[in-house]
Parts: sequence; structure tokens; C-alpha cells
Amino acid sequence: MAAVGAYANTTSSSHPSYTEHEFEKAVQLIKKYETLHSPQHWPLVGYGHKVQPGEKFRKGEKLSEKQADALLRKDLKKYADLYKTYGKDSLLLGVLAYNVGPGRVNNSSVMKLLRNGNRNIREAFEAMCRYKGKVHKQIRARRIEEFKALFKH
Repeated sequence: MAAVGAYANTTSSSHPSYTEHEFEKAVQLIKKYETLHSPQHWPLVGYGHKVQPGEKFRKGEKLSEKQADALLRKDLKKYADLYKTYGKDSLLLGVLAYNVGPGRVNNSSVMKLLRNGNRNIREAFEAMCRYKGKVHKQIRARRIEEFKALFKH
């Protein structure tokens, strides 16, 4: 069995910046765009989790939907918690970090705006839709949907 069993009881728990309903919305959006990865997508498992050194996932093993869901929730909570100082933007930033990684988020124009107290981030957020240097229609659609669903005015 993969290391996911340890995550089976992981939930979003209580977070002061977002509700359980908002967290569920974020989970569903990630599932919609990531889909459940098959073994050929290694080192991605579940819904886009990138296997890290020391994790005990076996190459060629496909996670069940239940395992993948638990891992997604654990990862999303971890990413949203990274941005908890950004209050109501923490979940939106967590969803972005889930897809592009916290390094890219931390160096993005989205973060530069937020650090300067400017929450007019829609354009910058939706612009984070490049793959191999080119705008990718599906990623752009994802960013638009994520922003509409998760940005709190």
C-alpha cells in the first residue's frame, strides 16, 4: 500500500479564513482540472501530487479515488496554511500553489500585489496560465473558474 493510508482521516478542519464549503469547492475544482492520474504520469500521483524524496509511493501503482482524495485534501490544507497570513486569500493562493508550486506563487505578480496591500489581483491571477512559456487555454479556463469561485471581495 502506498503512503496515502496515513492521510485517510485528513479533512480541511477548521480554518479561520475559509469555510468547509469553500474548501470543498476548491477540492472539486482541483479534481475537475487535474483528474485522477494513472501510473504513466509518474512522478505525479492521485490528483496531481508530485512525489517528493522520502515519500513511500511506488512507481506504477495507481491510487484509489479515496486515497487520492485524502492526499489532495492534505496537500491543499498544507498550501492554504502556507498563506494563512493572507487571510481570505489563503485558499485561493493555496489552490494556485497546488497547481504551480509555492515557489512560483511566491515570486508571482499576484504575491507582489498582495504584499503591497493591493487585492486587485484578478488579471495577474488569470495570467498564470502558461505551459512551456505559452498561454494554455485549459489552464486559463481553470484560473478564471478558480478566481470566480474562490476570490472573496
